[in-house]
Amino acid sequence: MTDSHGDAKIRALIVDDSASVRSVLSTILNGDPEIEVMGAAADAYAAAEIIRGEVPDVMFLDIEMPRMDGLTFLKKIMAQRPIPVVICSSLTEEGSDMMMQALAAGAVDVVTKPKVHTAQHLRESAMTICDVAKAAAHARVRSRKPRAMKATVEAKNLADVMIPSISPERAEKLKLSIPATEPVLCIGASTGGTEALAAVLATLPADCPAMLVVQHMPEGFTAAFARRLDGLCAPRVAEARDGDLVRPGQVLIAPGNHHMMLRRAGSRYTVTVAAGPPVCRHRPSVDVLFRSAAQAAGPNVVAAILTGMGDDGARGLLEIRQTGGRTIAQNEETCVVFGMPKEAIDRGGAETILPLGRIGGELLSPTKPARTKVA
Repeated sequence: MTDSHGDAKIRALIVDDSASVRSVLSTILNGDPEIEVMGAAADAYAAAEIIRGEVPDVMFLDIEMPRMDGLTFLKKIMAQRPIPVVICSSLTEEGSDMMMQALAAGAVDVVTKPKVHTAQHLRESAMTICDVAKAAAHARVRSRKPRAMKATVEAKNLADVMIPSISPERAEKLKLSIPATEPVLCIGASTGGTEALAAVLATLPADCPAMLVVQHMPEGFTAAFARRLDGLCAPRVAEARDGDLVRPGQVLIAPGNHHMMLRRAGSRYTVTVAAGPPVCRHRPSVDVLFRSAAQAAGPNVVAAILTGMGDDGARGLLEIRQTGGRTIAQNEETCVVFGMPKEAIDRGGAETILPLGRIGGELLSPTKPARTKVA
């Protein structure tokens, strides 16, 4: 099956015991010209029968189902015939903890079940679900030829609504005028980022510099994600709250559905957590964090952009570099999806390009590279 441009459509399978959820998801996914729903199943056994006949490009999987729960089914799939799986679940505390287990078991992303309270909620859900489907279809969970994906262009650069852009002249002034402070580490990630972040943070000591993280994740799940990371690494990890102090030995995770910005308060830093329009189709947005860090801390920032689809963070990473900060991009070979790092590299924002296993050490390195280097 091809779309109007002749490209193969992304084939999606929906597995959920709710008939209404299957119906709404099918409508949303089929409404995108690049996606086609190949089937819908009410439980894991029916889904397995469909997969025997045709392997989907991406599967949307519920966790709580009869006969076999989604987490058990996911583990069987990843052990026997890995495919890109997106977990689709409700917003509950118990559900958020299950999401962390699913991501650790191999799921590439997580979305909340479609919101149909109003037309606006449904439109926002549809945009997110279709974007996640396209990103997941590119995920490196097995050997496959990547599909070409059309670039998405926003009609307006909404990052400017949250953080004013920096002119080259102002960037140079900031580089020279911002006084030296303790370093601030910033990381942005999307598809595949939950496990990539765990790998990076596991290499950091308990007294590492303060770190701020944006991981594209729905509201309600970031607190559980922070708890999981807190149990895996030496630094303290918590979901950020508005006004939190930015301290060494602490990692703050941007809460889902809210932007996080770095602010200067004399010789200290704090974070602002606020609502606002999606930027680069995301809230929280990596660009919002990175651009605020460039303006508040400039040469004191060390930033890394990890695996993910799209271009969120590319502009902000460049602004950090222009204001004297150090910048890192994950290399293609270790990315689940080489989208965000590639965009940052192509725009000149990355000083250093490294495999995932070396990014933690580079974040802590006191020596600024003299030129772009690839390792």
